[in-house]
Amino acid sequence: MIAKVSAMTSSPRYPWLDRLRTVNGGAQEYFAQFRASLPPHQAQTEEFGRASWLGAPGAAEVEIEQLEKRLGVRLPPSYREFLRVTNGWDEYSHSSLRLLTVTEVGWTRDVDPDLARIWDDLDGPPGPQGRESMSDSLFIAEYIEGQVYLLNPYVVGPDGEWEAWDFATWHPGEYRYRSFWDLMEREFSRYLLGR
Repeated sequence: MIAKVSAMTSSPRYPWLDRLRTVNGGAQEYFAQFRASLPPHQAQTEEFGRASWLGAPGAAEVEIEQLEKRLGVRLPPSYREFLRVTNGWDEYSHSSLRLLTVTEVGWTRDVDPDLARIWDDLDGPPGPQGRESMSDSLFIAEYIEGQVYLLNPYVVGPDGEWEAWDFATWHPGEYRYRSFWDLMEREFSRYLLGR
């Protein structure tokens, strides 16, 4: 049974806006360098990296509540706070996969049933206490070039955080993180270090 988390305080615990501004700034530097490397006539028409902010306006509380009602669960705090700061995140930053908007997020079995079936078939039959499955995970990022981010509602910490998964065809199984915040901290930190 998927744990339902009771309502928690609405005050932010995660510095998403600061972190996203830092990542956005790094992406803008990259875009400027890219355009500077192009021939002048191409640089003027190149659309890549023209947006000054790679996020979107944050989702309203009512939108997040509608998503939670549709899913039948309360979202983990770090993910809820992320959606309040930006309703999605663009992959063109190269800092992460494209993170979906509240209208696109859903259970993997509903959003990408073929992907869910393939991975669940590879996992084999459930164990004596059931099993976590990709089908029951929350699909929060676009599946791009064999990689996707998911949230696991079966592993919930005392703070209400769900375990976050990074699935990719180039590594065995999933890389597990304590929370969405921890997954994104890793992805954003790797991006900023690699620049």
